[in-house]
Amino acid sequence: MVKRKVYIESSVVSYYTGRPSRDLVVAGRQQSTQDFWPLLSRDLIPHVSALVVKESGKGDPEMSRRRLDAIASFAVLATTPEAERLAQEILDARGIPEEYPEDALHIAIATISGMEFIVTWNFSHINNPFTKMMVRQTVENAGYECPEIVPPDAFLGEEP
Repeated sequence: MVKRKVYIESSVVSYYTGRPSRDLVVAGRQQSTQDFWPLLSRDLIPHVSALVVKESGKGDPEMSRRRLDAIASFAVLATTPEAERLAQEILDARGIPEEYPEDALHIAIATISGMEFIVTWNFSHINNPFTKMMVRQTVENAGYECPEIVPPDAFLGEEP
């Protein structure tokens, strides 16, 4: 089996390390993320970016430590001027709302680094049909291959 290169976006790390939720949707996502996590060492090649590391280090010190420990063994992708330019193109094309430049940067870093998948629970600004369509068009118009944007469930054989 060929291992696939995946970019793990911050929301996935948060669901993996978060305290158990009583909200059924959140709890379901937490369980899916727990089920997905072992695949990162067995079947996939996980990557995060310096941006994910920065976001994971924010907030409650105990939870921050848990998030950083969870991704400590993952390859860290740098933010490059090329990624920053692509992120700006995504924002300019309204693929991602301008108020969320970090979401465009996640996509751009993963794209520039040749990731096959972006794994995210962010259905608001990254993983929704309208965003994905606009992002893919912008990325391809810029001459890159757009990674597939999926939730962790996509690797478990469940419907997202």
